[in-house]
Amino acid sequence: MKVFGLGKMREGLGRQLFVLVFPIVIQNLITTGVGLADVIMLGRLDQTSLSAASLAGQVMFLLNIVYFGLSSAITILASQYWGKRDQLTVAKILGIGLFIGMFFSTLAFVLALVCPSAVMKIWTDDPDLIAEGAKYLQYVAFSYFFAGITQPYLSLMKSCERVTLSMVVSCLTLFINISLNAVLIFGLFGMPKLGIIGAAIATSISRFIELAICAVDYLKQKIVPRGFKVTFAIPGPLIKDFAKYSLPAFLNDAIWGLAFNMNSIIMGHLSSDIVAANSIVTVVRDFISVTGFGISAGASILLGIEVGEHKEEQARADASSIVRLTFLIGIIQGLLLLGITPFIPPLAKISDTAKDYLVIMLLISTIYQIGQIINTLLIASLFRCGGDSRYGLFLDIVTMWFVAVPLGLISAFVLKLPPIIVYAITCTDEFIKMPFAFYHYRKTNWIKNLTREM
Repeated sequence: MKVFGLGKMREGLGRQLFVLVFPIVIQNLITTGVGLADVIMLGRLDQTSLSAASLAGQVMFLLNIVYFGLSSAITILASQYWGKRDQLTVAKILGIGLFIGMFFSTLAFVLALVCPSAVMKIWTDDPDLIAEGAKYLQYVAFSYFFAGITQPYLSLMKSCERVTLSMVVSCLTLFINISLNAVLIFGLFGMPKLGIIGAAIATSISRFIELAICAVDYLKQKIVPRGFKVTFAIPGPLIKDFAKYSLPAFLNDAIWGLAFNMNSIIMGHLSSDIVAANSIVTVVRDFISVTGFGISAGASILLGIEVGEHKEEQARADASSIVRLTFLIGIIQGLLLLGITPFIPPLAKISDTAKDYLVIMLLISTIYQIGQIINTLLIASLFRCGGDSRYGLFLDIVTMWFVAVPLGLISAFVLKLPPIIVYAITCTDEFIKMPFAFYHYRKTNWIKNLTREM
């Protein structure tokens, strides 16, 4: 069977991909499960708590975009140097990742702790949502700081094919987070009923435990040499290569994340009903899409290693098979999302208007997630692991900041269209960029070996 003129999968590729993808899918499933647990538990309290936590969670969303971009940036070089078996250079790539991760996580930590109300005002002008969200931010702020260390480390380990580590760490984090959520939100076992603050405390504690596990693993692992000087004495040529090949990927995700976050800002200034519905649909869509995103992450590692081993032609052929597979997975995920849509609205205590919005938004997402997954594979995986990260940066700047965001702002605040129409308009970006991404992919000149002698 051929889709888009792509060839059949080579023997052994499916097994290689499964070994990488399965742990990543489980990790993504678990990470999304934490958000889903928050939605379900806070949704059982009231709509205000759910909406406030969702808007306050945009800080973590932006940080996750930073971490995703940083993970891509690390993978671009680390996977190729790992394919070359240059472990010393891999250790120094970790040093670059920690510098960047800690800068952004510390910034978010300070803002959330010192001026949480001002942060909340970015996303909403509703006094109740600002007050509740500010309380959440002050207690969840510590989790930002911890994640700035763990995320670069786990990203590097995945680039070195230790994908099971992230899965195990995520499993433990999920169990701890959900257990503490239940105890602290609802006041079980004699604990005080803390509501939205309990959810924030649970997140911070689970992130601290995650950091402790990573610290112990770092001291025991034999993937990269250890030591402050080994990690942070970074040669100039590696910094230049990171700036040339990896930094555009990082900037790409940061700029995309800011643009995507504009959707939440727009929704936050329309009505609490659309905010509540959006908070649920985002988590459900991410939960359904974990396999597609897992394939994208696994493909980036696999193809990066092949390029580092000077197997460029094999990487091109494998990329074709992976694109075909991802398209089919996107269709399956869309059908699954369609099937569960009727069962989602009763899970939370939201208004009838919010439930109506939610159903329509879930139906829109059945199509939207296909475009999102395909573009993620092409831009954030294939192009980047091949060393071509600047095309995606250009494409996202144009489609998001010159098309999708202006259309959303105009439809909401100039034309004053109904909120659900505004939401549909903000979901057009993936299908605007897809033809251009496919055109660049078919040129096949995006694969380059980036390694050098350090």
